[in-house]
Amino acid sequence: MGRADNSKKGKSFDRQGGENKKRSGRQGGQPKKESYSRGNAPIQNQHKTKKTQMSPDQIRLNKYIANSGICSRRDADIYIASGNVTVNGEVVIEMGYRVELNDVVKFDGRAINPEKKVYILLNKPKGFLTTTSDEKGRKTVMDLVAKATKARIVPVGRLERSSTGLLLFTNDGDLSKKLTNSGRDVRKIYQVTLNKSFQTKDLYAIKEGLKIDDSVIKVDEISMVEGGNKNEVGIKIHSNKNKIVHRIFEHLDYEVLKLDRVVFAGLTKKDLPRGTWRHLTKQEVINLQML
Repeated sequence: MGRADNSKKGKSFDRQGGENKKRSGRQGGQPKKESYSRGNAPIQNQHKTKKTQMSPDQIRLNKYIANSGICSRRDADIYIASGNVTVNGEVVIEMGYRVELNDVVKFDGRAINPEKKVYILLNKPKGFLTTTSDEKGRKTVMDLVAKATKARIVPVGRLERSSTGLLLFTNDGDLSKKLTNSGRDVRKIYQVTLNKSFQTKDLYAIKEGLKIDDSVIKVDEISMVEGGNKNEVGIKIHSNKNKIVHRIFEHLDYEVLKLDRVVFAGLTKKDLPRGTWRHLTKQEVINLQML
């Protein structure tokens, strides 16, 4: 018989076929125990990584935070380890954790967005709903700005389907919330066309303030449109209440035939034909953030 082969690939065995265990360097030492010192301890993941392979819709959490303008990737790792970040309501402390772009990521309790901030101004035509989608398949304002950017923008406030004029879109949630807060000094000017001549007594009544649905509605300014017909009125207001301009005139027995928003938060329709859009300038963005 040939000599028995007491070795196997990658392991050594004793004469009885048992696996040899490494012994310490000391004479007669016991089998060496596995050391967890100096970073050898196993990582206890609090959350499993979503997928083994990175998908196009995934991004590392530290990059997500850095792209949001909070801090650098290196500092983001520190904040993650400290428990400052939540994903979909759960604290994540795992390094290298990956998130989907539609996950809700919060830093110190505030939702953040990794996209570059985008600001689009549209001169809305009639016949488009101010919503991101419609279950009945009707046209929405999103159809008009579909080619403006790949960012996930939404309209700020709303204009009725029959109304026209300025409508702002952005993915800047903080600015959107600021501009739709009724307590903010966000001025809007509308040009209103009524179904009949506007009476002087009603102009003064609106200036004094109208009590509608148990609350007094006041406007900043109201006047006849210069060079217009007697049924065309200009009104400046900062209220964000739903259909407030319609309600003001309907309260005085007028029907609003046309409603065109010509100024919004200092932005105007200059060089912006109906149905077209443009990006805001840096100065315009600064002006909005200072409101």
